[in-house]
Amino acid sequence: MFRTYEQICLDKLKEVGRSTAAQWAIAMGYTNPNALRKVIRRILTHTPEKMEIHGVKIPRFYEAV
Repeated sequence: MFRTYEQICLDKLKEVGRSTAAQWAIAMGYTNPNALRKVIRRILTHTPEKMEIHGVKIPRFYEAV
């Protein structure tokens, strides 16, 4: 079974738990805290039911459902 990059990122978010985008990016192995911005946008566009956003202001906390 093939998994998309969005699914891989959501699995890592489940492992990490509730975290900011920067913490999530570091857990994925990136050095730039903004590395997952497009991935987060794609997840929210295509499958918003798989991720919850806590907070309105930055830093937002993300949690996989």
